[in-house]
Amino acid sequence: MLKSNFNQNWKFVKGCIPSLMTLKMYGKEADAISLPHDAMIHETPCETTKNGGATGFYPGGIYTYFKTFVAPEEWKDKTVTLEFEGVYEKAMVYLNGALITTNSYGYSNFYASLDRYLQYGQENELKVVADNSAEQNSRWYTGSGIYRNVNLFVGELIQIPVDGVHATTINVEKDFAVVEFVTTVVNQTRKKEKLQVQIEMSDEDGNVIRGVTHLTAFGNSENQIRQEIVIKNPKLWNCDTPHLYKCQVSIFSEKKVWDTNEFLYGIRRITLDSVYGLRINGESVKLRGTCVHHDNGILGAATYREAEYRKCKLLKQAGFNSVRSAHHPAAKDFLDACDKYGILVMDELCDMWTIHKNDHDYAFSFLNEWKNIVDKMIQKDYNHPSVIMYSIGNEIQEVGTERGAEINRTICNYIKEKDRTRYTTNGINGLNAAGAKMYPIMQDLAPLFKKDAENSETNDSSGSNAINSFMQLMEGEVGDAFAKHPLMTEVLQESCEAMDIIGLNYLTGRHLLDTELYPNKCVLGTETFPADIARLWSVVKKSNQVLGDFTWSGYDYLGEAGCGIFYYDEKTNFGSYFPDRLAYIGDIDLTGYRRPISYLREIVYGMRKEPYIAVERVDRSGMKHSKTPWMLKDNIASWTWEGYEGKSAMVDVYSADEEVELFINGKSLGKKPAGEKVGYVSTFECKYEPGEVTAISYNQGKESSSCQLKTAGTARGVKVDVSQEVMIKGTEELAFIQLSLVDKDGLEVLTEEKEIKVVAEGNVRILAVGNADPQTTTSYDSHCWKTYHGKLLLVVKAGELLGESVIHIVMDDNIIKDVSIKVIDSESSF
Repeated sequence: MLKSNFNQNWKFVKGCIPSLMTLKMYGKEADAISLPHDAMIHETPCETTKNGGATGFYPGGIYTYFKTFVAPEEWKDKTVTLEFEGVYEKAMVYLNGALITTNSYGYSNFYASLDRYLQYGQENELKVVADNSAEQNSRWYTGSGIYRNVNLFVGELIQIPVDGVHATTINVEKDFAVVEFVTTVVNQTRKKEKLQVQIEMSDEDGNVIRGVTHLTAFGNSENQIRQEIVIKNPKLWNCDTPHLYKCQVSIFSEKKVWDTNEFLYGIRRITLDSVYGLRINGESVKLRGTCVHHDNGILGAATYREAEYRKCKLLKQAGFNSVRSAHHPAAKDFLDACDKYGILVMDELCDMWTIHKNDHDYAFSFLNEWKNIVDKMIQKDYNHPSVIMYSIGNEIQEVGTERGAEINRTICNYIKEKDRTRYTTNGINGLNAAGAKMYPIMQDLAPLFKKDAENSETNDSSGSNAINSFMQLMEGEVGDAFAKHPLMTEVLQESCEAMDIIGLNYLTGRHLLDTELYPNKCVLGTETFPADIARLWSVVKKSNQVLGDFTWSGYDYLGEAGCGIFYYDEKTNFGSYFPDRLAYIGDIDLTGYRRPISYLREIVYGMRKEPYIAVERVDRSGMKHSKTPWMLKDNIASWTWEGYEGKSAMVDVYSADEEVELFINGKSLGKKPAGEKVGYVSTFECKYEPGEVTAISYNQGKESSSCQLKTAGTARGVKVDVSQEVMIKGTEELAFIQLSLVDKDGLEVLTEEKEIKVVAEGNVRILAVGNADPQTTTSYDSHCWKTYHGKLLLVVKAGELLGESVIHIVMDDNIIKDVSIKVIDSESSF
């Protein structure tokens, strides 16, 4: 089927509107937009919204999208289908006033056939109502509206349907590989046709491998064609060398080419066993993983291709080789990016089954629709080499019950029927799963369990916030005792036995225990505390059965506001405090800047040789603040603290070496043990004085490596990092421009706050501007922002005209930098 982008020339209006004509009757006009479009991010955060901190206080609503288009006469003898990759939350699609389809799960892609109600040779009106008005329906920021791509598929009556080709690597040897293609061919005509189905696989050097199979397709028939392609000396896909082949599947007769399907595919074979763990093409792989939500920060939930690629690239650069899509199926563009960068994916089905976590979540519909959303997830994922496993749920409350175990087993078995090439897991949280066993477990733990009533209080003690607050207690000795309790083993046994991989959320104490209880299975930390990375990775290294660790979280996100904010005003985390907007819990902040914990993790993984210096905020030295297991320290990589000379400073040095020595302006503060035996963190207390702080690491008494921080001067300008300086007109292509405050010598200034205004001249549009401040009140639509930790991010989009455009960066009423963007005319290649 011929696929084309259907994102341009839409109209948008808030509310449920019958038609554009109706709107005009009231003297109003809809806004002209292009997709993807997140309506929620353009709302004003509101303290009284029922969503509260879950969405960062952004309210929900009902939104209507219109598009008019002419259906050519030649479409009369073809099929016409629209794909919506994601509409949040409930979608109703109309064509010329007739309802043609609905969708109730806002994270699944879905299709709408236009054939029945198209007016050929005339203008047609397409209308989509996106209803996200039922507040509280999620525990995180969802976005609203048509937030992912819309695609148009036009096909001949003899065609390969959408998602009609499945490619599977069935064998990989040193000098060859075998890929099986299963192609569905539909003949909707009334007569038979002699056809050929041709496979072409092209590598990055232009080498082509072909295979042809013949088919007699009778009228009104559907056929499946299986073909094996042998590739000699294949370029294999893995995390380090993610080679991709261009695959083209065509069906043709003597008279014409009926249809062509194109996609990228990576040749790789994954295996799983309790002896070697996870292997890709025979090589063992440990999962250096992170959980990620679906939003793109200052862009909201809008799924722009460049935003997904940028996120994946930054995650890979930070040392991650795997991601968990939390807690819903991942976007197609995100999977494409993971294919390109060699990031392994755990794609997750949902956040709840039959018990509500929020008043209006998907629990009411789950039993009736789970097969449908599983089918969509598998169809979406099947040809992506990055996807290696499916998680069937996150912290499901009934998973420890007999009925929950039955549902768990049923879903796992169903997935295996549909896709035997990947593995199943479930992110099990002991606190959720324990149910009625919780009371006797806690009685047994009473001697260890020390509860501070003040620390457990929040101003919102209901629902998921109460669960998350209680989880603050599940660390250290108490946490391990809870995880290993015999009643916990009893509760989890039946569900664990049904999964390929035992997935555990915040149950580190069970990881090695379960390798003993289930010697034929593998165990995975599906969600873990980021501050516990040193201990977690030591457990991963102890057993091949322990596959890896997925931290919460590698990239900061909107919503779940405040779970990682350092409060110095007696507030507690997981409360709901306006105007908190961000979780503030990512290794990478909202602008793409790596926080200190990211470098600690990289060192723990064994991927960074040099030490790293992180300084607890000297301006808050000695002040009491909130703390949860998700939080490490309130520190940044800065030795610039004007006005705090002589104040106490706590300096951490992260290092994998045996010892580290710290110098302040050349004066040694002595050596301290470093490396794994101290959790890779060596802490020095000193008095702050401007100048240079240097850390030197040692192995066997010999200097190994070093790093240094210098005191910066006053911010005089900005350093600019532009993701791309050339853009294609009229596309969803974006350029990300990161600004960093610098002094006169070019040193970054992280502790000074400056107001910056951005002004666009020419044929580009500023799509969003923002910083990583978790408590900001400024709209991402504003073009005037203050820096946070010296950083600011702006995103621009090309317009419809060609030529040079300039972004003026204005600070202190002066243009301090001009950023040039060139808009060109070029057709996108596959």
